Amino acid sequence: MNIKNMPILERPRERLINYGASNLSDEELLAIILKTGYKNISAKNLAAYILSFIKGIENLNNINYHKIKNIKGIGMDKACTLVALSEISKRINRKISTLNGVKLNSTLKIYEYYKYKISDCQEGFYAIYLDANKKVIEEKLIFIGTVNYSLVHPRDIFKEALILNASSIICVHNHPSGEVNPSKEDISITKQIKDAGDIIGIKLIDHVIVSKDKYYSFLENGKI
Repeated sequence: MNIKNMPILERPRERLINYGASNLSDEELLAIILKTGYKNISAKNLAAYILSFIKGIENLNNINYHKIKNIKGIGMDKACTLVALSEISKRINRKISTLNGVKLNSTLKIYEYYKYKISDCQEGFYAIYLDANKKVIEEKLIFIGTVNYSLVHPRDIFKEALILNASSIICVHNHPSGEVNPSKEDISITKQIKDAGDIIGIKLIDHVIVSKDKYYSFLENGKI
C-alpha cells in the first residue's frame, strides 16, 4: 500500500506529529527521510528493504554512495540524502563523545569509542595519553591517510606525551578493509613505540587495531 493510500493517522509523518519521533519504528523514520518509494513500492516498504539490505539501522553509519546506489529504487538524490544522513550521524557522535577524564580499563571501551570515530575510508593512527590512574588526559591524531609507517614515528608520539606529562599511552588505528590481524608493519611500529617508551619511562599499554565490527588488541594477544 502506498503511503498516500494509508489512513491518515497511520502515515509516518502524521504519526511523528501526533506521537513523537521516539514512537516511530526504524522503517517509519527512514521512510520520512526517503519521502517517496518507486512504482508500486511505498517509501515505507523501500525503507524496510534498505534496513534489511544493510542489516539494521545501526549499520546506517557504514553505508557509502556506491553501495546504497545499487538498491533498486535508490537514485542519485536518495543515495546522497542517505549518505549525508550517515555522515551527520558520525559527526554528532564525534562531537558528543569524548575520552577526556575517562578511565580506560578495558579494550572493549576503546573499541566502542573508536569504531565510530575513525573513518572507514582512511586509516587513522591515534595516541591516547593517560595519567597515573589510567584516566585519559588527551587523544591525538598522529596520522591519517594511507598508512606509511615512515610517517608514524615514536618521537611524534612521545613528544606529546612529555608535554602532557603522561604516564602511559595507548595507540589505536583502523583497518578499513575489515581485517584486524596485525601486519608486519603494525608489529614493527608497535615494537618501536614500546621500546622507546621503556627507555623514556612512558609505558605503551596497548595497541588496538579497529574495524567496523571487531578489533585486535596486542595486549590481549600477549604481544606487549
